[in-house]
Amino acid sequence: MKKTLHLASSLAVAMTASICLAQANSAAPNQRQNALAFEQQSNNTAAENAWRSVLKSHPADAESYAHLGLIAARQEHYKEAIDFYRKALALKPAFPGLRLNLGLALFKGGDLKEAIAEFKPLLKIQAAESPEAHRITILVGMAYYGLGQFVEAAPYLKKAAAHDPQNLQLRLALAHSCLWSKQYQCVFDVYHEMLTLNADSAEADMLAGEAEDEMKDYDAAIAQFRAAVKANPNQPDAHFGLGYLLWTQKQYVEAVKEFQAELANNPDHTQSQAYLGDTQMQLNNPEAARRLLENVVRVAPNLSLPHLDLGILYADAGRQDDALREMKRAAQIAPEEVDVHWRLARLYKVMGKTDEAKAEFEKASNLHKSENADLLHKMSPHPDAPPIPAEK
Repeated sequence: MKKTLHLASSLAVAMTASICLAQANSAAPNQRQNALAFEQQSNNTAAENAWRSVLKSHPADAESYAHLGLIAARQEHYKEAIDFYRKALALKPAFPGLRLNLGLALFKGGDLKEAIAEFKPLLKIQAAESPEAHRITILVGMAYYGLGQFVEAAPYLKKAAAHDPQNLQLRLALAHSCLWSKQYQCVFDVYHEMLTLNADSAEADMLAGEAEDEMKDYDAAIAQFRAAVKANPNQPDAHFGLGYLLWTQKQYVEAVKEFQAELANNPDHTQSQAYLGDTQMQLNNPEAARRLLENVVRVAPNLSLPHLDLGILYADAGRQDDALREMKRAAQIAPEEVDVHWRLARLYKVMGKTDEAKAEFEKASNLHKSENADLLHKMSPHPDAPPIPAEK
């Protein structure tokens, strides 16, 4: 779901640092022990200085670079950590645990493609049911998820969820991956699993509702969102989702109540403001609509519907210049939307701009009628990033 929903609680994957410290090394024992002692005390500055001192006398010491990478990663200096890990690997490619730590730093630093490239070979050498294989499976799945490659993410997340039957957050990530890749039976399978973990899961009901909407079963979708609202009236986006579905079915009076309920939970929910404004316009409440829509275009200027609606309201009020400005902006944002060009053409005609009107009518006639954007795209834009595993 959108930013407030696409895993509201981040999926924490506890990954311990896996550098093996039992290897023989060329560093002087006292220098090494001092560095390790500072590290165990979480004295990052002293530990870093100590490992750098080791490098002055042993510049090819892979262990020092590996620990400098670990110290940098623990401070969330991932670019620095990656550089240190790569130097250690260049010196000792088989250094135990180092490639996993490099993958983690890449993952946490947002370089998800490179992280996958490090993780997948590690999966091949892990025992299939080992804890390490399970952790890496989650990381690969969430990296694909963060890249928007939901078809690729789903099998890894499905395997991870099967390994951890009580993990609701894993199932939520899996359900979203299935939903965004249009694997609707998978969504319903996960929905039932989520209900066994939490019979009153509003998130589960919303996921099923989005899948029903994608399958054009609008009555079932509305029923699922009603169940979500009942299960948790404060669930982010639940009222908006129900209101949007009611809006698509022209049940405007009920839709108003749901948009208002969402705004009571979150006054800054711009989608609810936009659709509430449109709904007030449909119910012939132009002043209420105008106030809402003017606020929306101030805070979210890249939504096309509020600009179009304001254009219609201004045109009806005789404010032709204002109407033209708003409709032209709507056309810039949504150039494929038939109604935008048709409304703009009518306005040009009223203003006596015959050539411009003709051009817009032609654009409208050449475009296929666009369907209303579905609930999936209203509530589920591409997730910004995967949840970040916790560093220990």
